This record gives sequence, C-alpha cells and structure tokens, in this order.
Amino acid sequence: MKYVKRGSLAALVFVVLICSVRQIYPAAQPFPTTVYLEELTWTELRDAIRAGKTTAIIPIGGTEQSGPDIALGKHNIRVKVLSGMIAQGLGNAIVAPVVAYVPEGSLNPPTLHMRYPGTITIPDEAFERTLEYAARCLKQAGFQNIVFLSDHGGYQALEKPVAAKLTREWSASGVRVIALDEYYRASTDGFEAILKAHGYTLAEAGKHAGLMDTSLQMAVAPATVRSDRLNSTAPNKDGVEGDPRKSSAELGQLGVTEIVNASIAAIRKYTAR
Repeated sequence: MKYVKRGSLAALVFVVLICSVRQIYPAAQPFPTTVYLEELTWTELRDAIRAGKTTAIIPIGGTEQSGPDIALGKHNIRVKVLSGMIAQGLGNAIVAPVVAYVPEGSLNPPTLHMRYPGTITIPDEAFERTLEYAARCLKQAGFQNIVFLSDHGGYQALEKPVAAKLTREWSASGVRVIALDEYYRASTDGFEAILKAHGYTLAEAGKHAGLMDTSLQMAVAPATVRSDRLNSTAPNKDGVEGDPRKSSAELGQLGVTEIVNASIAAIRKYTAR
C-alpha cells in the first residue's frame, strides 16, 4: 500500500472541501440586467443613475373592466411591458412601478367603468398628487427627465398640469417632467390607422376591448385574454366597444411596434431640448 505524503493529503482535503462548498454555495451570479426600478437595490439604482440612466418613466395603468375577454389588470400589465421595451430602446431609462389606481368614474351613482365589478377608482386630486410625489421622489433620486406614460384615455388631461407645474418649479435645475401623449395616440389613432390599412373597419377596431385593444393585449400578455369569450359584437355589450373576434397577437405586434417607436422618438425629441 502506498502512503500519501502529509502535504499532498492536506492539499487533497482542501480541494475536496472547496468543491463541496461550491456545490452548497454556488458562485454569485451577476445581477441580471433590468430596466425596472423595483427589481434593483438602491445601490444598483444609484450606480445606474451615475452611469447615465437619467430618464425615469412612470407607467400609468388602471384597474378596470375590459369586457368578458380581457383581465381587469389589462392596462397595468400592458403599460409595464411596453414601458420596459421603450426603456430598453432608449438605453438611458429606468421604469418606475406602475400606477394602478386611477380615476375611473364616480362611485355613487356609479358611472363609466364603475358600473362593472372589479373596477377601482380614485378622485382626480388623489391621482394628481400621486403623480406629483412620485416625480418628486424620482428627482430626489437623481433623474433629470421624468416621463408620465399612460395606457388609459380617461386621465390624459390630468397629467399635463402636473408635468407643467413641476417643470416650472424645477426650471433652474434643468429637470423636466413630460406628459407623453404620443404613447396614447400611437396606441389609438396610430394603431387604428394600421388596422384600417390592413382592411379592418373602425367599427371592428373599437375603442375599448375590441379588435385593437384585444390584439395589443394578445401581443404583450396572452394569458390575460380569454380567447373562448371573443364573441361580443354589439357596441358596449358587456363593456365591449368593437369586435374582438378577429384579434390576434400578430395584429397586436403591429401596434406594439408603432407605440414603442413613436414613444422612443418623442422622448428623445423632448429630452434633447
């Protein structure tokens, strides 16, 4: 029997121990690249801002009915996905958490989407204050450009006064707040024109939970669409305006491309001033 020298034995034991530890505690992996603020630690965010991520996008959604075929969180899910794509395209942007509570009509008597269970509304002033203080926090963090990016038409007009007020207040520092209506125009008028060019009627496209809305949702979050329920055709039947039966992810992708490209171009234009 051959004997292993004491030094060699110690080295062998050391190698075995190292291998065992690595199996139990694998080497730390690099933090995955993300544009979402809530997925970063505060030091990672600080370093990202110092490295040039100076634009913050505040995605604004809403929790509302979208007919029997689309989940109540449609706007929240969609605006987060599209904001992420826009931030990736810009290269210098971070996406704040989605604002999910927005004005949706009155409670008593219930109006607009509040006539359907699951819709959540807040007063206009609460919405405006939420946007204002989200922007103030992002400015304090070091962002130079703050973009309100909204997926819902009902509160578009409420964003602009907040953006204008803060931009005036911060004019000396050069920090600006942008209410980006180009995003919403691309998701409605822009996408509608694309569908029309492909042979679909405006009645089919609709303004809410119809062909246009449902196709967009299929492209970004197909699990939130109930394909077996795409059968509402009468205006405002079950909360639907339009005809979603011919909806597809392929059509929705045309809208996604329009929204992302238009938003990136608009943000670059405003932040270059």
